[in-house]
Amino acid sequence: MGKQAYFSKGELILWGASVGMILVSFFLVGGGSGLTLAASLVGACALIFNAKGNPLGQALTVVFSLLYGVISWSFAYYGEMVTYLGMTMPMAVAALVAWLRNPYQGDRAQVKVGKLRGWEYWLLPLLTGLVTWGFYYILRYFHTANLLPSTISVTTSFLAVYLTFRRSPFFALAYAANDIVLIVLWVLAAWEDASYWSVAVCFGMFLVNDLYGFFNWNRMKRRQEEKGRG
Repeated sequence: MGKQAYFSKGELILWGASVGMILVSFFLVGGGSGLTLAASLVGACALIFNAKGNPLGQALTVVFSLLYGVISWSFAYYGEMVTYLGMTMPMAVAALVAWLRNPYQGDRAQVKVGKLRGWEYWLLPLLTGLVTWGFYYILRYFHTANLLPSTISVTTSFLAVYLTFRRSPFFALAYAANDIVLIVLWVLAAWEDASYWSVAVCFGMFLVNDLYGFFNWNRMKRRQEEKGRG
């Protein structure tokens, strides 16, 4: 029996469809800069590896955060810029270290699924509230475009990066919630500049990938628990 492929057929189809939709939207819908295309493609690759619990996904998230921060700055989405450069990117570095330190049974291509401690269930909402409150005034000071959804994006982003660092399957759901907010933000931007439609489509594909990531991480968790009992 041959060695099992790392990606399933379904995962390859999802990855290919994501890349295909990003390319179609870039060249046919609105295009935009090469930086937008690069960020979208890097993000799609990061998500498929994150869904597999592979630390390479976090390394790609660092690159995506840098590119996306520049794109956000170009439309005065300073909340997105500050969030990704000041929070998501550093937390992705921390998550990369945490994932590399916690391989599943020595397999560097799969992280050991983690679990929140009891005290984190009250600490996480508290930290999230404080971060949201602080960023709201920062974003208002810089006259951030579409202030309310930008602030909500900070909330969902913080939840996502914290849960990613803790190796919780719920990080993917938090990112899915963030994707919905970002779709709204970039659709609003696209009404003013059609080149941003490709970014909105990009986050639409990210939403599908993050929902799959949640499904696959729960499957990984069950498989790891079953082997642990065996």
